Amino acid sequence: MTTPVRTRRHVLVVDDSGPARLLIRQALDGWARRTGQKLEIVEAENGFEALRELPRTPFDLVLTDVNMPTLSGLELIRMIRARPEQRGLPVVAISTERDAEDAARARTAGADGYLGKPFDTETFDRLVDELLLPVRAPEEP
Repeated sequence: MTTPVRTRRHVLVVDDSGPARLLIRQALDGWARRTGQKLEIVEAENGFEALRELPRTPFDLVLTDVNMPTLSGLELIRMIRARPEQRGLPVVAISTERDAEDAARARTAGADGYLGKPFDTETFDRLVDELLLPVRAPEEP
């Protein structure tokens, strides 16, 4: 039996900066236009908001800023990885640091990808392609 491919992808964008969330949303919208995919994008201003949103929607991808007050992106990633139902959820860490050490910290926390700010469209699209195409519907228990 084949698993149906979902037609709408759900993406959670987590960043304490409104302009940064807007840029990420625009990049996602551009990716969706280029690939013909449909996206539902939910935004969270911090890690705690993200944790409240995660159980509400079957997200296919989380894009999170690393440096946020109250709950950092790295802490958020660790908490996602600690939840059995979200352990396999693809997560991308995004940071202004843009160095190998920061990327290594993100990978150690459990990030599937890392982007430095500002990011170029080609790198963004390639990473989103890798993590979202194809997304399969969750299997029944």
